[in-house]
Amino acid sequence: MDIIRIAALFFVTALAEIAGCYLPWLVLRQGKSPWLLLPAALSLALFAWLLTLHPTAAGRTYAAYGGMYIGVALLWLKLVDGVTLSRFDYIGAGLALFGMAVIALQPSSGSGQ
Repeated sequence: MDIIRIAALFFVTALAEIAGCYLPWLVLRQGKSPWLLLPAALSLALFAWLLTLHPTAAGRTYAAYGGMYIGVALLWLKLVDGVTLSRFDYIGAGLALFGMAVIALQPSSGSGQ
């Protein structure tokens, strides 16, 4: 699986998880319509299914996914919540994405080296 496809899959997976958690938050914290729970449940089901499409062992997928999740969560914070990100947000996201790449793109020899 090439780096662009891996990154895109991680990105879409993170969006599905964030949307699936954000919609119930709107219902519970901002009094929005309980009907938002339906797309939230569908989004979380999509998230779980997307995790099965990742090319490596589940634990490694979750570890690598965490880096992308951080980046997408900060992007969501900026674009959806309108929060201005700090240089520390950008640096942290960059470090997390670098860590994700190290885990996700390691050689597939299985030797652990």
